Amino acid sequence: MRSHAERGNEGSLFPSSTRQTLVEIALIFAVFCLQGAWPVPDVNEPCYLGKAIHYWNPDWLRGDFFMESADTHGVFYFTFGWLSLWLAPTTLVWTGRILTWLLLAWSWRRLSAAVIPRPWWSVLTATLFGCLMERCHMAGEWVIGGVEAKGFAYVLVFLALESLVRNRWNRALLMLGAASAFHVLVGGWSAVAVGLAWLWLKKPRPVVARGSATTGRGFVSGQSPLPRLRSIWPGIVGGGLLALPGLIPVLLLDWGIDRETLRQARQIYVFERLPHHLILTGMRWDFVLRFALLWLFWLALGKCSRHTTCAGADGTRSVPATVLLRAFVAGAMLIAWIGAAINPLMYVDGPLAADLLRFYWFRLSDVALPLGVALEGTALIVGGLAGRADKNVCPTRWRCCWLALAVVVAGFQVGNHAIDRLSPGPLRSNRIVDYVAWREACDWVVQSGQIPLDAKFLTPRLSSTFKWYTGRTDVANWKDVPQDAQEILEWWRRIEAIYMTGKPSPPRWHESLATLGAARLKALGARYNAGYAITQAAQMPPDLPEVYRNRTYVIYRLR
Repeated sequence: MRSHAERGNEGSLFPSSTRQTLVEIALIFAVFCLQGAWPVPDVNEPCYLGKAIHYWNPDWLRGDFFMESADTHGVFYFTFGWLSLWLAPTTLVWTGRILTWLLLAWSWRRLSAAVIPRPWWSVLTATLFGCLMERCHMAGEWVIGGVEAKGFAYVLVFLALESLVRNRWNRALLMLGAASAFHVLVGGWSAVAVGLAWLWLKKPRPVVARGSATTGRGFVSGQSPLPRLRSIWPGIVGGGLLALPGLIPVLLLDWGIDRETLRQARQIYVFERLPHHLILTGMRWDFVLRFALLWLFWLALGKCSRHTTCAGADGTRSVPATVLLRAFVAGAMLIAWIGAAINPLMYVDGPLAADLLRFYWFRLSDVALPLGVALEGTALIVGGLAGRADKNVCPTRWRCCWLALAVVVAGFQVGNHAIDRLSPGPLRSNRIVDYVAWREACDWVVQSGQIPLDAKFLTPRLSSTFKWYTGRTDVANWKDVPQDAQEILEWWRRIEAIYMTGKPSPPRWHESLATLGAARLKALGARYNAGYAITQAAQMPPDLPEVYRNRTYVIYRLR
């Protein structure tokens, strides 16, 4: 007699299990769409996609200081940027977003199913991960959002973790090498966390007799809990080779640069431009607090988690999935703790602190901790509902309460973003006054026919979208910081010359370029070969010819 599933699959293109998998991926994709579908362009898209477009079409924004600076994400530009030869920038964004979200949904479903091998739970874990990632990060890291290299890198990290919890270490290491090719910090720190997990887990653990239920750490007697170093060297070597296209450009950035230039550039990068990502004391205290609370909750999960076993490469049951996952999260947290320990060095030796803190010590923990809580917490709930967990540690009624809470949180996350999409607000990348007037001014630059394509502008300090909207270059802006030391110094000289007041006390920046006066604007235009300035209208406008004006912005001709 044929089973019901076999009869149900007759005449179907996909077996029922495949259909279920596709539906789960589609639901996760929908969750990611709701969370990441912010108006175009998102925060980092003008700079990273702009670089990708310029990589394949150097005539686009030719002569722009940032676009012609050193490339550090060449694999991303090469593998994705070629689409810009046929797609307009906005279409390119949506194509990249949909591709990234689909790949993230597919890889997350695989990871979730490896930890919780039951249908449909991956949708809940994905929603919880997105919520915790968005609302409990400390250093500003994100996964679900705009298009850039790290979105593809995190796809490979998820696949690596899926291989890891299935005890397929060589495959995991290869995936991490590929992730490093796309984004050397995302893949590199993930590889370090995996290495720390291996070092911790390779210590002897309690075992039980073969055939009995697992206890303690859950390892089965007679099996090696982890592969030995000699058995994973192909993954280490192969992953290292795959990482080279991402690693070599980064190493070449500082090649041959004198020490004094490096010292100044790194201090500018760490202490002036990116303290909210790189320095613990530069982050918002409430962000640090909420992250610490999430870490404490993760520690509590370790006391009552049901250790779900996972299949090894040979089909045997060996290292529990949640143990491997917790080891990875612990490795990521150890990296963050090392960064926190380095932080006080800035008060003793600023240059040395900048040398060390520039490596984004807190980036991986922002992702790993929400990932661990979402997967381990859901595994605890599923184990209780299945009746296979220790009722003395966490009674079933409490697990039902936790499930209800998880569903409420997931519903809030989805509902909140659904409302956002129905009534979208201003761009997240917008830091400019009166966005509507800003767009009108940028649109005039494109449509008037008075501004040549090779025109260069002095723009407001936070005008990161000017090049995206107009296709014209600017002298500098706060967002578009280069990566190599010499260009960082040049970028900072431009920022100081154009925007800094030079006063010993606030305000540090000029509110409007118009306050510089006609002579200063002309001198800056001559110095940087800029023919125009776009700025907020001032009560005392400079004596310069106006070519455009609206309620907030004025465009002046400088020569």
